[in-house]
Amino acid sequence: MPSMNERVFVITGSTGVTGKAAAREFAEYGASLVLLGTDSSKLDALVRDLNLPAARVLALTADLRKSDAVHSAAEAVIEKFGRVDGVVHLVGGWVGGRLISETPQDDFESMLDQHAWTTFHLFREFAPLLAKNKWGRVIVVSSPTATTPQGKASAYTAAKAAQENLVLNLAAELKEANVTANIIQVRSIDADERGKGTTPDEIVASMLYLCSDAASKVNGMRIPLFR
Repeated sequence: MPSMNERVFVITGSTGVTGKAAAREFAEYGASLVLLGTDSSKLDALVRDLNLPAARVLALTADLRKSDAVHSAAEAVIEKFGRVDGVVHLVGGWVGGRLISETPQDDFESMLDQHAWTTFHLFREFAPLLAKNKWGRVIVVSSPTATTPQGKASAYTAAKAAQENLVLNLAAELKEANVTANIIQVRSIDADERGKGTTPDEIVASMLYLCSDAASKVNGMRIPLFR
């Protein structure tokens, strides 16, 4: 397993089921954590559960759909830690069940905000910091429907496709700086371990591999974690 001592990882959507699992495992392997979310009470609870020294954790409420909020978050990270080594982007959401002709414009805009714009804002702020380190890892969780839409989910799949395109562009732009950017694709997250979908632990295991030195040449990949 990778040693993350002295590494600083930003985890968005950190109070969700996968975010909490990632935070626990990354902390276990020595990482310092920047926990981003929109609910301060949930962030406080996560910080208490992790029980990390104050020097190893920073929890921030931030609306990642807003560029100024992401800029302020990045400034706070640099002020506390002086560096960033990885971004694990887990903000998401789904709307669907309607034909394109029936899909409200608000649904389309909401999905673009949650998936495409949050990713764009994060990459604009944190990519230069990763490049400066000459080492970095960027991981986004997506869906196979981004590349093979099944219909009746156009807002979601279009936004996810845009997000994946941003990841692949970043992978190309930062490869000479020893920064990798990859996509983990899952059909659904099996939070209750009922045997359907991919469990948070399975997702985090793949994240840990991607953050290891053994995965230094894995870049710009869509990694399928589904059957």
